Amino acid sequence: MTLNRNRAAITALLAVACIVAGGSAWADENPRGEDLFRLCSVCHGEDAGGQQAIGAPAIAGMPQWYLEAQLKQFRDGNRGTHFDDLMGMRMRPMARSLMSEGDVEAVAAYVAAMPPVNPATTLTGGDADAGKVTYTTICTTCHGPEAAGNKDMMGAAPLNRSSDWYIYRQVWNFKNGVRGARPGDQGGALMRPMMLQLTDEQAIKNVIAYIMTLGE
Repeated sequence: MTLNRNRAAITALLAVACIVAGGSAWADENPRGEDLFRLCSVCHGEDAGGQQAIGAPAIAGMPQWYLEAQLKQFRDGNRGTHFDDLMGMRMRPMARSLMSEGDVEAVAAYVAAMPPVNPATTLTGGDADAGKVTYTTICTTCHGPEAAGNKDMMGAAPLNRSSDWYIYRQVWNFKNGVRGARPGDQGGALMRPMMLQLTDEQAIKNVIAYIMTLGE
């Protein structure tokens, strides 16, 4: 009996060790990305799960192409320059610190390899069934039926693991010209007329409520 218990304990420890080793493999393979992420983690959290209190969205596990594109948008001044975009204005100097060759790619690869986080729902009052109809009509073509994003459709963002409060804020930013009005932001320019079709608060909450069901 004692021998069996010891074997079981050893097996359990080996299983845990394998999980830990597998979970940190991306750090071992990308030490530069890990080092650069330390600055990101101050706002986005050590698990890159975001912090609503300071307006930092969840980014863990997002596609590398999307992370690279947005970092370059911030760095090049196509995002984070409007005075009403306080979150973006905080992000822009962070992106501009990634000036050495390969920095953007390294940190984007590191974050993309992190285990995805399903952010908690914070918005209330949305009707997911009504939101599904709206999403299918105006969002599916670019963002995909599962809201996983589409690099080939003007870099349409992945939404299915985004924080609902962050999507809410970005919808209003597009509607009010805080995003999508810069000449270099072609994807944003495409988003603006789509978001103008969400004519009121309820329509916005409905579509976000549906998007949040896709990350479950």
